[in-house]
Amino acid sequence: MIETKSRARPAAVALTPGAEDRIAKLMATAPEGAIGVRLSTPRRGCSGLAYSVDYVTEEQKFDEKIETPGGTFYIDGASVLYLIGSTMDWVEDDFAAGFVFANPNAKGACGCGESFTV
Repeated sequence: MIETKSRARPAAVALTPGAEDRIAKLMATAPEGAIGVRLSTPRRGCSGLAYSVDYVTEEQKFDEKIETPGGTFYIDGASVLYLIGSTMDWVEDDFAAGFVFANPNAKGACGCGESFTV
């Protein structure tokens, strides 16, 4: 019998230490029943797709699951193909704070940065 070895596949999205820290802070104050946070790409905005991060109370069958030191991060199964190879960071400055995405699949974005197209 031939023995095969499987290797873990890399996560679709790389999380920076800043993103992991923010996930930990979100989970520390999460509503009761939250098991993690989920990234999805709903159809919205002038370019077609937007990034959305929300609490999740139930794991979905096709979600990608990434364990972080501060909690579980899920990627919506329908969104994974739009996000492969992306990096997610948390950025704060004097005027704004939020998750920022470097997505090699995005072919364009709207002027305000709220949505993107692939």
